[in-house]
Amino acid sequence: MRARIWRKLHAEEARRFDQAYTLMGQHAGLDLAEAFGLLQSGLTLEQFRTRQARTRAKATVKAARSAVAAGPVDAWLAAAAAEKAPLAFVLADRTLLDVLLQTHPVAFVLERSGRVEKLGVCAMARRTTWDVLQPRLPRDSRLAQKPVPVAREPDRRPHSDPRPFLAAVGQRVRLGLRNGFTLEEPLLAVGPYDLLLGDEGAELLVPLHALISWETVGAPELP
Repeated sequence: MRARIWRKLHAEEARRFDQAYTLMGQHAGLDLAEAFGLLQSGLTLEQFRTRQARTRAKATVKAARSAVAAGPVDAWLAAAAAEKAPLAFVLADRTLLDVLLQTHPVAFVLERSGRVEKLGVCAMARRTTWDVLQPRLPRDSRLAQKPVPVAREPDRRPHSDPRPFLAAVGQRVRLGLRNGFTLEEPLLAVGPYDLLLGDEGAELLVPLHALISWETVGAPELP
């Protein structure tokens, strides 16, 4: 079919092609699929590019999480619930002392406190572990008074990809939490959403969403 005839029979579609090619001429690097997407979105090019970047970032986080096994973290939570061990749930502004009954995808169910959203938790440990550790932990007083908020979108958080932590398993790490606490412990295991730190029987569970900074800590030099 000749192009002239096709354009006459499909005038609306031809008009969209014309608009798409016009956009491609106006914006270097814009391909045909993107031009059609931009037309359909009704956004400016800057807004469209921002949305594309967000979509890619979300896909990256999803792929990163699926690449890391949840076994060690899930096992720790299951053991804590099974033994009904008193736990310390360290929130941004206070600590709940309670027993874990169930773990849901976005919340914990506690014996006395009921449902607690996971995003509100900065760290978890057995109460005996936290009672020993907490008094000697350094804490930024400014963050203690005004904790860093957690973005609900994982791709907007400082640390949502668990894979960089895998190479640090077995090493001491220093973690800065959004509520001002600094933890320095051996990294035992990495899950899709959490880190397991400390020593066997005295573990700390730290969600990635609670982190504002992290680094490995080298062994001290011998005298």
